Amino acid sequence: MLDVLVTMRFNETQLDRLRAVSPDVRVTCADAGAADYSRTDVLYAGAPPRDLSRAPNLKWVQVHMAGINALYDHPLYADSAIPLTTTSGVHAGTIAEYAMTVLLALAHRVPAMVEWQRRGVWPPDEQRWPLFVPTEVRGATLGIIGYGSIGRELARIARTAFAMRVLACKRDPSQRPDTGYCAPGTVDPEGRLPDAWFPPEKLRDLLARSEVVVMAAPLTPATDRMLGAAEFAAMKPSAYFINVGRGATVDEPALAAALRERRLGGAAIDVFAQEPPPAGHPLYALDNVIVSPHVSGFLPSYDERCSELFAENLKRYLSGAPLLNLVDRAKGY
Repeated sequence: MLDVLVTMRFNETQLDRLRAVSPDVRVTCADAGAADYSRTDVLYAGAPPRDLSRAPNLKWVQVHMAGINALYDHPLYADSAIPLTTTSGVHAGTIAEYAMTVLLALAHRVPAMVEWQRRGVWPPDEQRWPLFVPTEVRGATLGIIGYGSIGRELARIARTAFAMRVLACKRDPSQRPDTGYCAPGTVDPEGRLPDAWFPPEKLRDLLARSEVVVMAAPLTPATDRMLGAAEFAAMKPSAYFINVGRGATVDEPALAAALRERRLGGAAIDVFAQEPPPAGHPLYALDNVIVSPHVSGFLPSYDERCSELFAENLKRYLSGAPLLNLVDRAKGY
């Protein structure tokens, strides 16, 4: 019998989905702080116990998060070889939708429209064109940094709906397929959509060719402050920048300076190095930035989809098949 412990808020329907995987699976659910881990073989958790002696039989942990950087200093990650899997891909669709939403909002001057509405004023006719003529999104070049599940679904939307040219930056562009989780009908699992591929050392070439740049890379030692003053200087002055990855991949003061000095067309930032950002953060004061409080991944059906992914991984674990979203500690994701 495989003992599976869930310390997240799965409802009975979601727990029954796990129980239905096999009669050889025993599934229990408990609060993380009060749970008894002594018999646990497989753990689904948002906050795994730091004292691994509490779980002497632990064989595999599925975490309730897509990025693993928050666990870098956790004994489970740093001091053990226990397999870890993530929920990467579960909210790829909603994050890609967010990226397109804020791109269209920037391109069509929606923040300025909302400001005029707030003031209760109709702009003079001679100002309407300079204020609200949009930037053309259709046919523009989209540079995606981090071609995982989010980047691939964004590429699919951009290509099919807006005929955009797609440039992809990936740690190893020779490895184009993605074997992680993806919802049916989404993403680009074979890596067929990009018009060109770039390794990290060629990132500035991608930046120089893009009208829109979206950061969707995980936070690792290799991506920490990946975009700084030199990278923003390589971008077109009219380009838009969108960050839906991790805040610490960007030098925020350098980004703020580029936007303040109009060396970039605009930005939409959903993630910050420190969350919430400190009072007086420079991005708050800029009129060419959309700031959101790390909400691009919000999904009403998140737990439901996570339970489906975990059930699939349980089937794979029992049959000896490769697990979806298995963390590679050498890569950091």
